[in-house]
Amino acid sequence: MMTFSTDQWIIVALVFLLGLLVGGFIFSGGGRKWKHRYNSELDRREELEHVHAEREKEWRERDSLRAAALKDKEPEREPAPAEDDPHI
Repeated sequence: MMTFSTDQWIIVALVFLLGLLVGGFIFSGGGRKWKHRYNSELDRREELEHVHAEREKEWRERDSLRAAALKDKEPEREPAPAEDDPHI
């Protein structure tokens, strides 16, 4: 296994600290950004759920009207002739 010297451990620690600093500068102010994005996504989701609920209500009403129209449209069936019917 490879062993590190003291100089190499110092370089590894400095690179780690440099990464933390660069990451901190890149994502500075990120706390407000993610909250804003989350809240806008939450509002959008609630709006979509509301629209879907309205449309689902319309779809259910349309389906019930369609079913009622089909029920009214069915022709009345004549009863089957009896076996002793002389007209057969």
